[in-house]
Amino acid sequence: MRTMIIAGNWKMYKDLTETRDLILALKAATPSLPDRVQSVVCPPFTSLALAGELLKGSAFQLGAQNMSQHDEGAYTGEVSAKMIKATGASFVILGHSERRQYHGETNELVNAKAKKALAAGLHPIICVGETLDEREKGVMVQVITTQTKGVLAGIPAHDMANCVVAYEPVWAIGTGRTATPQQAQEVHQLIRKLIAQQYDWALAERITIQYGGSVKPDNAAEILTQNDVDGALVGGACLKADSFSAILKAAKV
Repeated sequence: MRTMIIAGNWKMYKDLTETRDLILALKAATPSLPDRVQSVVCPPFTSLALAGELLKGSAFQLGAQNMSQHDEGAYTGEVSAKMIKATGASFVILGHSERRQYHGETNELVNAKAKKALAAGLHPIICVGETLDEREKGVMVQVITTQTKGVLAGIPAHDMANCVVAYEPVWAIGTGRTATPQQAQEVHQLIRKLIAQQYDWALAERITIQYGGSVKPDNAAEILTQNDVDGALVGGACLKADSFSAILKAAKV
């Protein structure tokens, strides 16, 4: 049975004081998680080390929001997989639509980052998703197929087992719009089929595929009960302990 993973992407919110307050509130609201359910907190780089200390012994794991494809070097402003790992993090979000939109990240770059993350012992949460224009033009399947094949290219099966894939319809991120449970299931099923084609069904059935697109307490349960939806990549709703805790309570394996 697949692991249900609920990850909270804090984006560019919360300084050190706010980080401490939110994590303490999260720990108080969620002292434990159901069996086979994991939760990951992904604060900004400046808060990773503090969050790592605060999360020790808790129900939560730590993740970063991005990383460099380089091990080290003269790359001002970049952070390597080794640096992330040293904070106690075990996950890293890669290829988020905002990274693609604002920083020009390509499938090839995301693929290179994923391989570096895996080599460092991190679990990459690899994002794919179509824009509203692409969905309305009827090319969603082609877009998801190209992205999925591109970001997973050359990743061996033993490493793929440590990956998480996140489907985030770009048109539903921060817009208040959400894919219907049926729309989410359709794309998650497609992604699992693509993974099976690249590897095999046994592996594809083990891979956690998250949904990310305006997940909130009032829609989480219906989305998370879909057969191929194995968790959520939560944005705005993870910035308050009560709303994120409510989403975690909706996660059942």
